Amino acid sequence: MRGIKRLAQHLDISIGTVSRALNGKPDVNEQTRARVLAAAAELGYVPNQAGRALRKGSTSVIGFMMQTGTDITGDGDVFFMSVFDGIQTVFARHQLDLVALLCSSEEDPDAYLQRIVARGFADGLILSATRRHDSRIDFLAERQIPFITLGRSLSDAGQPWLDLDFEGMAETGVNRLIAKGHKRIGVYAPNDETNLGYVFLDAYRETLAAAGIPFDPDLVFRSSSSERGGYEMARHIAAMQDPPTSIVLTNEQMVVGLYRGLIDAGIKPGEDIAIIGISSPQTNYLVPKLTCFRLSLRDLGITLAESLLATIPAFAHHYPVGVVRKVLPMELVEGESDL
Repeated sequence: MRGIKRLAQHLDISIGTVSRALNGKPDVNEQTRARVLAAAAELGYVPNQAGRALRKGSTSVIGFMMQTGTDITGDGDVFFMSVFDGIQTVFARHQLDLVALLCSSEEDPDAYLQRIVARGFADGLILSATRRHDSRIDFLAERQIPFITLGRSLSDAGQPWLDLDFEGMAETGVNRLIAKGHKRIGVYAPNDETNLGYVFLDAYRETLAAAGIPFDPDLVFRSSSSERGGYEMARHIAAMQDPPTSIVLTNEQMVVGLYRGLIDAGIKPGEDIAIIGISSPQTNYLVPKLTCFRLSLRDLGITLAESLLATIPAFAHHYPVGVVRKVLPMELVEGESDL
């Protein structure tokens, strides 16, 4: 490992210039910054993070808060790993590190976040699984901690956010099934206060109403967002006297469990019931091929990271996009699962 003095000698420029280049300061031209970063990589330069943090009053760490547990993330969730890859791709440009902050399903997320903030663990935060009313948003805004949310909320402190287009998913998916003759269209909604459930259900109701189809609360299925939850949903459907003829799922993990549960109950996906879901690596191997909504999770991570850094003064000049508040569309990929 070589220090900043050796790096400056190697480049024949001042230690101050090297330091400003490494820390992303705007008064260093891009050619010099590129030389410094290339030499740092070549010489294996690693900054003294403890001293650096004391001098800068920062940690160079960004935390991603997520809740864990089989009822939340399932047994093999790859959603966040793909998002993390995109985030760290951006952070690596600035010698920042992403750390996953794992809040147990048995712990109050508000108390967990307060503990993390009190420790001064991170320079900024990314919050996931936003609730309909989310006190975490007001808490971070009051303390002037840079953050972005993956998901909207009625709690609004003017912070940047990104969300998937669940309204568009409901409208497109339900109208596609209606066009195929379906009137008993079931949907999945989270069994907690996660805001996406409200957003999706509101759009689902409106789409049914526009087609003159009455809303039936028995066709809204609530369970854990995991393969087990999908399996339990299938068993519920099999036991119904008047089951849905089609279903739209907003969680990618549930699809595999739903397929398995339906098959075990003697119900053939794509023949006896139409299914539209969200794509994941696991769903690629389902038979019949799933009709699904898809987006690049890695690109989502890149946009999350850049949108957060745009609000942090030390990095904002790299990402002059202002406060990003954007709904990201998803592409419908046709399969054979929706009759």
